Amino acid sequence: MYTIMGVTGQVGGEVARNLLAAGKPVRAVVRSAEKGSAWAQKGCEVAVADVDDVCALTQAFQNSTAVFILLPPNFSPAPGFPETRKVIANLHEALANARPGKVVCISTIGAQATQPNLLNQLQLLEQSLSTLELPVTFLRPGWFMENCQWDIDPAVENGIIPSFLQPLDKPVPMIATADVGRVAADLLQEQWYGKRIVELEGEEPVTPALIAATFSELLGKPVTMQTVPRDTWHALFTAQGMSNPLPRMQMLDGFNEGWIRFEGLPRKGQVSLRTALQQLLGRPR
Repeated sequence: MYTIMGVTGQVGGEVARNLLAAGKPVRAVVRSAEKGSAWAQKGCEVAVADVDDVCALTQAFQNSTAVFILLPPNFSPAPGFPETRKVIANLHEALANARPGKVVCISTIGAQATQPNLLNQLQLLEQSLSTLELPVTFLRPGWFMENCQWDIDPAVENGIIPSFLQPLDKPVPMIATADVGRVAADLLQEQWYGKRIVELEGEEPVTPALIAATFSELLGKPVTMQTVPRDTWHALFTAQGMSNPLPRMQMLDGFNEGWIRFEGLPRKGQVSLRTALQQLLGRPR
């Protein structure tokens, strides 16, 4: 049995679909039976468990050939990440209790960075799960191409996309969630011992300028990127409802300054930026 967290999200859903396509039995971990109904119809076993409930998580992870772990995102965490630390402790305890055959955990590019930033949450997750007496693979993908979903409205409406990634000609390691899900599903079916890190990026370097040019081609109209001045970020993010925007700002600094990077030689994905943006444009908005 392959137990998958986050099946209602993009990455978890891709993992589950790839495993089902390979004829593997899948247990979908969801927060409510209602959220699991669509996966039950696809033939999945459904386990209802919240990250705050260690007992339910333990039951969901038991009798698993492999478990796919996904940390719920927290883009505006309290200083010191207390909420995230609690979730990590729960995941660690549940996995230690259930003792599945192996674990694949989604982490991130730059998880090794010592500078304070939003991605330190994934570093904490890696540190915790590394102490488990289980085979664990940490999959570190680059920046998700699907983050461009937020660029569609400004691209369509006025042809100008605000960019926090800068300078506009600086390549950023990016990857499509379809590739992340496919590779994660493959890793779950592999055999290994101990702990390992697998890094993953797309088939080509991506710059903000290339994103604009690709949108321009797909929309059939001029589209340009416009950098958002660094000294305006805090006010902008606060106005959007973030109570603590500093970690997010530090993360963006890390990409822009280059200290959020891969440690080794990443594997290459198969989905191009053009394909990923084309799929985004086809979604309801």
